[in-house]
Amino acid sequence: MAVYVHLADGFEEIEALTSIDLLRRVGVPVESVSIMGRLNVTGVHGIEVIADIVFSDADYDSCEMIVLPGGLPGAENLAGHDGLKQKLLSFANKGRRIAAICASPNFVLAPLGIVDGRKATGYPGVDDNMDKALATDGAVVKDDNIITSRGPATAMPFALALVEELRGKDVRERLAKELLYDQ
Repeated sequence: MAVYVHLADGFEEIEALTSIDLLRRVGVPVESVSIMGRLNVTGVHGIEVIADIVFSDADYDSCEMIVLPGGLPGAENLAGHDGLKQKLLSFANKGRRIAAICASPNFVLAPLGIVDGRKATGYPGVDDNMDKALATDGAVVKDDNIITSRGPATAMPFALALVEELRGKDVRERLAKELLYDQ
């Protein structure tokens, strides 16, 4: 079962790549998935990344978690992809894992109703759609199968939360220590 980190033009590089990096360090199979119809995806700061697969080739039956980095217009591009929206709603309805950081909780999850009545967080100032969520200002917020986070500065604790969710607290703590991450 793989984790799919979704990439769209304008994605926040540190959020996507930190998640991919930390998960791979602990042996979690991760694939970056471009929703752009091509493998080359350009981040918000002009860093071009070659995704592992395009959305149409992704097998969501073998996906353990959907991860959505933020960034603008990246989160808006994710929100505009009908296929991704269908997969997110399916995951949410089945209680499968979804993680989103920065602008993605607001632009992608909230309009779909995925964070309604749940504790969630996102980038300050772009939380207009979060009125039905139990919005908090926590760096990383977990509510059952949904993990959300604030933004670029919380990319490391977000990725470590994903590690903990998928590999356990001991693995998270060991990795944080190896990375010299001061918790």
